[in-house]
Amino acid sequence: MVNLRIRAAIAADVPALTDIYNYYVLTSPATFDIEPVSLEARLEWFSHYAAHGPHRLLAATLDDNDDNDNNVVGFASSGLLAARPAYATSVETSVYVHADALGQRIGTRLYTALFAALTEEQVHRAYAQVTLPNPASVALHRRFGFHEIGLQSEVGYKFGRYWSVQLFEKYVD
Repeated sequence: MVNLRIRAAIAADVPALTDIYNYYVLTSPATFDIEPVSLEARLEWFSHYAAHGPHRLLAATLDDNDDNDNNVVGFASSGLLAARPAYATSVETSVYVHADALGQRIGTRLYTALFAALTEEQVHRAYAQVTLPNPASVALHRRFGFHEIGLQSEVGYKFGRYWSVQLFEKYVD
């Protein structure tokens, strides 16, 4: 098990978070973005999160004991589910791990920290979307108490084919 530090993401993390995300944009149907996102776009995205409240962005960094926070290996977020006010107690969650750090339970540790933080907030439900097939992500969400609530069949087109998305829900409060 690698030594990790999980903390609220900071602006200095955004380049590394962008690189991690863009890897999946270019190589995976896990996100339906089809072009890499710019650093400017990710800085705007970053502005939607806070150290407290229901909308969190956590970063996992390698703990190399020299206070170097530039070793970001993953992130998890709980963000706005929908813009209308009645959705305020529901969040959409996601987790991304650097390709070189997969299989080290970093996603599990990120989600553990994220849901621990959310228990202190007025969050009633968490939702996630998993592009299929993705057995590792499905297993992660089930392990955290998510259950399937629907399937969007062939909802996205990327890499020359259609992809379906499994919708998940978790009771938080």
